[in-house]
Amino acid sequence: MRAITAGGTFAAIAALVGCTTGPDYHAPTVALAPTYLATSRVVVGSQAISADWWNGFGDPQLTRLVEQALRDNQDIAQAAARVAQARAGLRMSEAALLPSGQVSANAGYAYQSLETPTGRALGAFPAFQRGTDLYDAGLGASWEIDFFGGLRRGREAARADWFASRAGLAAAQVAVAAETADAYVAIRALQRRIGIAEEQEKTQARLTDVVGLRYRRGVAAEREWRQSEGALAQVRAGIPVLRAGLVAAMTSLDVLLGRAPGTAQTELAKPAAIPAPPPLGNVGTPADLLRRRPDVIAAEQRLIAANARIGQAMAEYYPKISLSALLGVAATAPRALVGGSAVQGQGFAGLRWRLFDFKRIDAEIAAARGRDAEALAAYRQAVLRATKDVEDALSAVVERGAQAHTLEIGETSLVRARDASQAAYRGGVISLFERLDADARLLATRDARAQADAARTEATIATFRALGGGWRPDHPAS
Repeated sequence: MRAITAGGTFAAIAALVGCTTGPDYHAPTVALAPTYLATSRVVVGSQAISADWWNGFGDPQLTRLVEQALRDNQDIAQAAARVAQARAGLRMSEAALLPSGQVSANAGYAYQSLETPTGRALGAFPAFQRGTDLYDAGLGASWEIDFFGGLRRGREAARADWFASRAGLAAAQVAVAAETADAYVAIRALQRRIGIAEEQEKTQARLTDVVGLRYRRGVAAEREWRQSEGALAQVRAGIPVLRAGLVAAMTSLDVLLGRAPGTAQTELAKPAAIPAPPPLGNVGTPADLLRRRPDVIAAEQRLIAANARIGQAMAEYYPKISLSALLGVAATAPRALVGGSAVQGQGFAGLRWRLFDFKRIDAEIAAARGRDAEALAAYRQAVLRATKDVEDALSAVVERGAQAHTLEIGETSLVRARDASQAAYRGGVISLFERLDADARLLATRDARAQADAARTEATIATFRALGGGWRPDHPAS
């Protein structure tokens, strides 16, 4: 029979402790295009997108609002709290791998009944005392040896959960910054449109008066007068809608900034220009999104955690071995605790094995594999949505920019037409009706341009958000 040395035994134990059940994580493959289709039509720079991209708009008020939102937003506060919870979970999983210990001390008094078998037996002795003091103190320790890696898989999952929560916090910050910038742009666009609508109302009212005068003189048909009145009513009906939209945008901004709704109505009451979009930085490739989008990083970390929990469930197939020990003193008087005769000790080796519970373990593993499959699908969906966001945003930058440029040209032409109409009216060549009609056409084009300018700026904000807002992961697992 072959002899086994002590060194060989310890080596075998070390080998067992080093093994880990369950599949190791391997990053899944996702089919991605080599480049974005829209990059062939949009002008991009070579510099990386800055983490404080909102400064590029050159609007100090926008910068102040975004920074306040990043500081006071409640969604970000919740995400930060989730990071703290995940970090605590990681510490607990790490502590589970270490021995645990406790110190105990007791002082008590016992009074023995004489009606019990023990009391009757001891009461036969003349020196028996029914009352007894008892003092004890001890130091205990226990340790579950992670032979099959269940605890290590739990730590791996907790670590991935922590990384996912940190990426989730970054995703919340990116989203809040973009939503704050969107709300600010919407406010400035609505203020501009309200001003244009009020000018349209005045112009249309004067036009209606002219048509009414012509009708009363028998020069114009009643149909023209009624149509003019209907157009005036339409312009007037649109102004309350714009004002309601402005209030909603301002209260949405207040919520983003974590303050009472209504504050922005005083703070931003004075209209200002719609921020012009800055040039885009290096947008990279779809593959780069796997490293720069925090929501994609968070999805992958949740996948890593789900994969680790398969191994954690599989470890339940194997026995759990634990060691525990207690060293202390016990005596019936405090002064006797320091004597060598008061010393007492205990040592245990425990085994717990769900030997007849394998069907339940099978179900737990199947559930873990199902959660892993769900996390894999969620990760792939996150990647696809991320690339879609970038494609859509870049396309919107191109098309909204073209729309704004066309309307700018149209507005310039209509300004010249309005000026020519004004000169012709003063010269008696055309009627007031024709001059006011030129004003109405110009104002309608200005309203369309205001919407296009806002949409172009919002498309740029959406691009910064889709590209991860300049976020960079700060841990190797990402």
